[in-house]
Amino acid sequence: MPISAAGHRDFPFSDQSFQAIAQLAHSSFGLHLEPAKKQLVYSRLTRRLRALGLSDFEDYCAMLNGPNGVDERKELLSALTTNVTQFFRERHHFEQLSASVLPHLIARAREGGRVRLWSAGCSAGQEAYSLALILLWLCPEAPRLDVRILATDIDPQILARARAAQYPLEEYAAIPLPLAKSHTTVNGDTFSIAANARALVAPKVLNLIEPWPMTGRFDVIMCRNVAIYFSKETQARLWSRFSDVLARGGHLMIGHSERLSGRAAEEFTSTGITAYCKN
Repeated sequence: MPISAAGHRDFPFSDQSFQAIAQLAHSSFGLHLEPAKKQLVYSRLTRRLRALGLSDFEDYCAMLNGPNGVDERKELLSALTTNVTQFFRERHHFEQLSASVLPHLIARAREGGRVRLWSAGCSAGQEAYSLALILLWLCPEAPRLDVRILATDIDPQILARARAAQYPLEEYAAIPLPLAKSHTTVNGDTFSIAANARALVAPKVLNLIEPWPMTGRFDVIMCRNVAIYFSKETQARLWSRFSDVLARGGHLMIGHSERLSGRAAEEFTSTGITAYCKN
């Protein structure tokens, strides 16, 4: 039996098995796995094969398409996507929101208007709660107004962490100190987000390539470092769908390595680094 350099058993992984996994990941989640990512897929999934007691990827593909396939596909998604995020990641977006976007929206809310923000691909919730902390800093009464943040992710496991709103203490330093002191509580080696910030955030499971249940329009959409997993065609469709659910003058913020494409490229005006306003 072959042994890898790390001392682990190798699993047969044919091109046919890779293509089967790649096609399933694309049809189910919109993930785009090029042949060059075969080794990455292998390294991400071998832990699942060991946990399941399988001997090769052919058996794993059969499981994905078998009676227990729905549950295992969730594990597949968790393994293939990298949920790397932090509070106030790409801080320039939050600075722009604080300076020129949120004050106008808060003024509208104080006059009885509706304000909706969407953290799409929110992972464990750090982005959504960063938005909530800024809102509370600028508008302490925000939970009593018609202001809400939708936080969605396709992975129910990582979204459970967003609902818990409790994080390792090493993430605490990324939050500006005045916000951390006002709206978090340290509990040993973890800290939790305060109830007034949690009240602003609604975590929901959502697959971005499937139909969306939301009917109202959004004022701000943050979808950063999510589209990098999609093909160029899927990215273009996603940007257009965001445009369709954004109010005129609404703001879209995407990841530093992402670019608008397709119809949406003509429907937005750049307002900063990977930040756009709908025309």
